[in-house]
Amino acid sequence: MPNPKPVLKGRLPGPKARAWVARDARSLSPSYTRSYPLVVHRGRGAWLWDIDGNKFLDMNAGIAVCSTGHAHPKVVRAIQRQAARFLHMSGTDFYYGPEIDVAERLARLSPTRGPAKTYLCNSGTEAVESAIKLARWKTRRPLLLGFLGAFHGRTLGSLALTASKARQRQGFAPLTPQAVHAPFANCRRCVFNLKFPACNFACVKFIEDELMRTVLPPEDCAAMVVEPIQGEGGYVVPPPGYFQELRKLCDKHGILLVVDEVQSGMGRTGKWWAIQHWGVKPDIITVAKGIASGMPLAAMVAPAALMDWPPGSHGNTFGGNPVSCAAARATLDLVAGGLMKNAERRGVELMEGLKALESRHPSIGWVQGRGLMVGVEIVKDRAGMAPHGKLRDEIVQAAFHRGLLVLGSGVSAVRFAPPLVVSREEIATALEIFDAVLTSVERKPRR
Repeated sequence: MPNPKPVLKGRLPGPKARAWVARDARSLSPSYTRSYPLVVHRGRGAWLWDIDGNKFLDMNAGIAVCSTGHAHPKVVRAIQRQAARFLHMSGTDFYYGPEIDVAERLARLSPTRGPAKTYLCNSGTEAVESAIKLARWKTRRPLLLGFLGAFHGRTLGSLALTASKARQRQGFAPLTPQAVHAPFANCRRCVFNLKFPACNFACVKFIEDELMRTVLPPEDCAAMVVEPIQGEGGYVVPPPGYFQELRKLCDKHGILLVVDEVQSGMGRTGKWWAIQHWGVKPDIITVAKGIASGMPLAAMVAPAALMDWPPGSHGNTFGGNPVSCAAARATLDLVAGGLMKNAERRGVELMEGLKALESRHPSIGWVQGRGLMVGVEIVKDRAGMAPHGKLRDEIVQAAFHRGLLVLGSGVSAVRFAPPLVVSREEIATALEIFDAVLTSVERKPRR
């Protein structure tokens, strides 16, 4: 990259972007959430250009989707080759090589117990829906256990497990499955008033001692559905031993452990799956986002002994689409060929750089994450570690106006999820801009 710096041509948004935003407001659903008026025109690697020619450093990667960066030439060529052959034939009714190949590769990569099989679909929420259906079909149990702060999707089944924002659920009851929620292992804001890192797993004990005693009969619980690192919940990383305790609890009561890797999978954390950082084997795993570098594809992977439902039990028209699978094959090759290692290395640089900013910026409460999935918690003061969502939102906006694309997560975290191709120089540029942004917003007088 000859000039690893953003280039801004004037006040944002520019005139063309303002016109497109106005057209959007007249034509698209107001349910969409937009953090700032970015109107994308083209992208390459970790960089985006808007419709007015402004150049931005992208630490979002399409919400952790564009794992190989924007328009990676190998992914683009794979899409073009497959599109010239055929676009669709419905893999739930017929057979074709790209779908079978991707299914085989995901099964081999699966961290689940025993030889696996793959169900392919279009999006993360569909993958979670399929996991719910498989868990209920296999166990013949009706109930599900989710976690506060979790995000699993917005369709009615996965929405019942989602618990990150009340707005996402407001007005849609009754939701499809019967789901109960437990506190997640957010030790720094533990509802049991424990001190990090001296964790006694009170949140896990709460499930068995309270929930299973009062509202969640374990004999009726089909599955526990959990993110290894909460994404929408604030990039929350559990302490060592947490997932081992959840695995023990599931095994004790015959509950399936479903791990949602939609945001954390496909090499983003420096391993194929974030759950591998804890050495725990789930029963079912879901993945989407980074699997096909921007093409719609998702999967639910489970041991063959578990995924033994009969033909017609579940399916969809576009899942395993050949063009998306071609993109996925190229993505898997690139991640295995060096991008996962790059994510690990660049993640260390990003984490160390952000932690170095803590001493200079009182608004940073703490930094946590794995690989290229890192969250910066914004607080009112370090003494009480009270979350400061309003200041976080100001930081996100100020970063956009300096050419750095980041997003909020949870109540008051700023998330960094750059593409796995990000370079050392680009990480350094992101840290430099973020430092300047924090300085500017912290200096503003406040009531």
